[in-house]
Amino acid sequence: MNFEEYRRHDGLGLAELVAKGEVTAEEVLEVAIQRAEAVNPKLNGLIIPLYEEARRRAGEPLEGPFAGVPMLVKDLFQEIGGAPAYSGNKALKEQDFRAPRDSELVRRWKAAGAVPFGRTNTPEFGSKGVTEPESFGASRNPWNTDHTPGGSSGGSAALTAAGVVPFAGANDGGGSIRIPAACCGLFGLKPGRGRTPWGPEFVEALHGISVNHVVSRSVRDSAALLDATHGDEHGSLFHIAPPERSYLSELERDPAPLKIGFSLTSPIGTPVDPEAVKAVEDTARLLESLGHHVEEAAPSLDMMAMSMDWLGIWFTKCASEVARVKQLTGCGDEGFELDTLAMAAFGHATSADDYLGFYQRGQLYSQQLADFHDRYDFWLTPTLAMQPAAIGASATPAWQQNALKVILKLRASKLVMKSGLVEQMARENMKYVPFTQLANFTGVPAMSVPLHWCESGLPMGVQFVGTHGDEGRLLALAGQLEKAKPWFDRWPAV
Repeated sequence: MNFEEYRRHDGLGLAELVAKGEVTAEEVLEVAIQRAEAVNPKLNGLIIPLYEEARRRAGEPLEGPFAGVPMLVKDLFQEIGGAPAYSGNKALKEQDFRAPRDSELVRRWKAAGAVPFGRTNTPEFGSKGVTEPESFGASRNPWNTDHTPGGSSGGSAALTAAGVVPFAGANDGGGSIRIPAACCGLFGLKPGRGRTPWGPEFVEALHGISVNHVVSRSVRDSAALLDATHGDEHGSLFHIAPPERSYLSELERDPAPLKIGFSLTSPIGTPVDPEAVKAVEDTARLLESLGHHVEEAAPSLDMMAMSMDWLGIWFTKCASEVARVKQLTGCGDEGFELDTLAMAAFGHATSADDYLGFYQRGQLYSQQLADFHDRYDFWLTPTLAMQPAAIGASATPAWQQNALKVILKLRASKLVMKSGLVEQMARENMKYVPFTQLANFTGVPAMSVPLHWCESGLPMGVQFVGTHGDEGRLLALAGQLEKAKPWFDRWPAV
C-alpha cells in the first residue's frame, strides 16, 4: 500500500481492507508513519511519537470495527499507559510525566481495534482556541501553514486533514472539537454531556461541559467510533439513555424534514467575516434543496453573560489544574505560561457564591435553549466568526502581558475581575469563536460540518446545535450533507 491508495479510504474502509487480507495492519501503520514523518516538520501536530509500541500492537491479532486502523490521540486526558502525558504543560514535559494506565476512552478505542501511534499537540491544559503552546510550539494548518489549525485539538486536526490518519482523538470544553474541524476542513461532532467516558481518574469534566470524541474525515467514522465508545463507565454520575439504534445506522437514511433556525450575526456583538456569512447562507440554500425548512432565528438568551459564566467555571478549573501540577511536580510558577497563571489567579479569586451562580445560571441557559428547540430542530451558525487566524494573531498583546504580570505580582486578580478588564479580554479572544460555548455549557451535542472553503483557500465550517440525545439526528443530517456536497476528496497541498 502506498499513500495515494491509503488516503482514498476512511477508517472503516481501511479496516475492511485489513479484514479481507488485502493489506496487513503493519503495512497500513507504516504508511501512516511515513506520512507523519513527511508532513509533521511543517505542521508540528505530532509531538510524542509512539511508533514501536504501535508496531507491536499492529503485529498482534486485532478485532473490532477499526481493527488495524492507525490513529493519533490528543495529549490531553486521553492517556496511554506508560506514555508521556504532558497536557501541553512545561512542568509536566520537563519531568517527563507518564500516564500510569490507559484512559477508559483509549481502552475502548483499542477494543475497537484501533492502533494509536502518537500523541498530538494541544495548548496548555487545552485552554485556547489555537494550538500554540510554549512547550512544543505552534501547530500549523495544512491548508496554509501561516495559519492556525484551531484548538485545542489542533494537532489532531492538522494531521487528520493532511491524511496522516483518517481520524484522531479530540475533546471539547468550549469548541475544541468543532473549532479545529472547521479550521481544517474536517467533520467534528461534540457529543452531549455524559455520552463518552473520562475515566478512570474522574468521570465528568467541568460538570459535563467538556466531552471526548474525535475529528474525522468522514461522517461514518465519527458515527462508528461513537458506537464503539459511548456509554456508562465505572462510577458514572448518571446513566444517559442509550441511542435507539446504532449511530452508524443513522446514516443509512436521510432525516425527516427538519425545521432549522440560523444566525448570521455574532451573539456577543463582535464582527462576522463575510465568508462565514456566506457559509451559512449557502448551507441554508442546500438544506432547503434537501427538503428542510430554514429561517433566521436564534435562542433568546444573553450570550455574553453565558460566555462569562462559562469562563468563570473554566478559570476555577484552571486554578485547580495548576495547583495539581504544582503538587505533582514540585514546580513553581515557572512551569506554566503567563496566560495560564492569569486564568488560575482569576479562578482563585472566584468565591464559592460566584461559582454556584455560574452553575445555576447554566441551568437557566439550558432552559432557554430548550425553548428554542421547542420550535426548531437545530440551530445553524458559522463555527468560526472569522477565517482561521494567522499564527500568533491571537496571542496576548504585550500591554496585556505586562498588565497580567502586575496583577499577579500584586495579587490583584479579584479587583481586576470587577474592573471589566477580564470581560474586555474575553470578548477580544472569543471574537473568533463566539458560537461554540453554548453547547458546552448546556451539555447538548453539536457538530461542525465542512461545507465551505473561502476564497483564501482556507476551510470554514458550519455548526449545528441539537438538543439532548440528538447525536443520531445530527449524524443523519451530516451524512445527508456529506452526500449532497462531498468533501472527503478535497486535499491540502502540504
